[in-house]
Amino acid sequence: MPKTLEGQITMEKTPSYFVTNEAPRRIHSMAKDTKLIVVVRDPVTRAISDYTQTLSKKPEIPTFEVLAFKNRTLGLIDASWSAIRIGIYALHLENWLQYFPLSQILFVSGERLITDPAGEMAKVQDFLGLKRIVTEKHFYFNKTKGFPCLKKPEDSSAPRCLGKSKGRTHPKIDPDVIHRLRKFYKPFNVMFYQMTGQDFQWEQEESDK
Repeated sequence: MPKTLEGQITMEKTPSYFVTNEAPRRIHSMAKDTKLIVVVRDPVTRAISDYTQTLSKKPEIPTFEVLAFKNRTLGLIDASWSAIRIGIYALHLENWLQYFPLSQILFVSGERLITDPAGEMAKVQDFLGLKRIVTEKHFYFNKTKGFPCLKKPEDSSAPRCLGKSKGRTHPKIDPDVIHRLRKFYKPFNVMFYQMTGQDFQWEQEESDK
């Protein structure tokens, strides 16, 4: 990590840290006062998105349905498949809480980051002890991508949007598979809500459809 001067904050982003067993211990031994920000989203949508990303690089891989089950007839989910294992957030958080207090971890809702980016960014800035510089005027919604883009209100430069790897169209998944995945994740989600003191309302995804 680069040296940080007084009044500066150094940030680093690696999504795999959250699911890597050795990461909490290593980060704690390097800087135990580090503040951690974790962006989480509905684990079912996350798994499909993960699969979509892999599919774009390896079109020959089996279907999502084949990879998601150990036994389709019995409805046994294959929790060893990384696309599914990553979404068992409670399991990974347990590991981090052995080293860091909850007060040093901010959980950002991936859903609200799309629907209300300024609101989520306000929480991030508060958590980091920063003035709320980034506000509604810094965002505009890109309908093509389905994501907000970042713009600088003070100049006319082109807004910064997410790259080509984001916003891909997901393959159509059998509704029964999605229903089984929701049942699989539900107890883990409830545990995660209890551990964080936040209700991300992922169960409502199903009742809304």
